[in-house]
Amino acid sequence: MSSPFSDGDGQDENQGADPDHAPSDGPDSSATPDSDYSDIDALLSGTLPAAPPEPVRTSSQVPLPLSKERIQAALKAEDWTFAVDTDDDILGLWDSNPFYFFVYGEAMEILQIRGRWRIDLPIEQRAEVREALDEWHFAKIWPKAYTTVDDSGRVWVHAEHSVDWEHGVTDAQLRLTLRCGITTALSLFRSLQERFGQCTPPEPEPPADGS
Repeated sequence: MSSPFSDGDGQDENQGADPDHAPSDGPDSSATPDSDYSDIDALLSGTLPAAPPEPVRTSSQVPLPLSKERIQAALKAEDWTFAVDTDDDILGLWDSNPFYFFVYGEAMEILQIRGRWRIDLPIEQRAEVREALDEWHFAKIWPKAYTTVDDSGRVWVHAEHSVDWEHGVTDAQLRLTLRCGITTALSLFRSLQERFGQCTPPEPEPPADGS
């Protein structure tokens, strides 16, 4: 076995050398110049410059607790239009698809972005819709998607993206989470539109006067 200090041909470069005449390639530890200890001497004398201060982080870079107020501020920063309903829930429309922004958890640390596809489908197509969502989940990470059926027997598709911000969230992280939740849901809805190509039936018009 070659020495860990051997050269390329497997021969130890010091093999067979006279121990009294070993090569002196490296520095002589007994001849270390005093200048190598200059920093230590300066530190002991108190003249060594202080370490540079840590960079000051702005408020947008500091993780802070999640709140509905911060969600609204992030939506405004993205120049998105939204509203707050009577239950103090934040909502908006993207490509005519309604989205809600909820805060859950004991410390209100969980953000959930929940969107609903604007198109509903007949109950007979629920199995096909579920198959499409299974295919989506197999290929994509976000969002989680599922169906519900309303009282009239129509199928609705919902998309959810939830993140636990127990240890706080920066402004940049919050905005990125909002973009992720909305854009991935819209991508899902577009894929469903291409697959099913159906629209919600129009509401029946009221009868004309005198009819």
